[in-house]
Amino acid sequence: MFDHEKLRVYQESLAFASWVETILERAKKSSPLHDQLDRARTSILLNIAEGNAKYTAPDRCRYFDTARGSALECAACLDVLVAKGKCTAEQTQYGKELLQETVALLVGLVRSIAPQRLGEEPVEYRASNHG
Repeated sequence: MFDHEKLRVYQESLAFASWVETILERAKKSSPLHDQLDRARTSILLNIAEGNAKYTAPDRCRYFDTARGSALECAACLDVLVAKGKCTAEQTQYGKELLQETVALLVGLVRSIAPQRLGEEPVEYRASNHG
C-alpha cells in the first residue's frame, strides 16, 4: 500500500467517490453539475494523496485545504441536485455523512501538522425544507 492509502480520510473519500456514482447517474452526463461533482470527488482523493507526499507543513496543509474545499463543493453539488429535484435529501444523506467525516478528518490532519491554524468546527449537514 502507498502511505496515502493507509489514511482513514483517504478511505472515507474513496467510499464517497464510489457511493456518488449512483447519484451521478441521476444527472445528465452533459450537464455542468455532473462534470463539477465528478471533478470535485476526484480532486478530494488526488489532493489527499499528493498532500500526504509533501514534506513541509505548509505544502501538506495547502493540499489538505484544497481537498477539504472539494469535499464541501461535493456537498453543495448534492444540495443542487436536491434543489433541482434530481434526488431527495434522504437519498443524499449518506454521502453528506461521508463528506462530513472527510472534512473533520482533514481538519484534524491540518491541526496535527500546523496546530496554530484555525479549522472548521464539525457541522451537521442537512437540507432545509423550504416550501
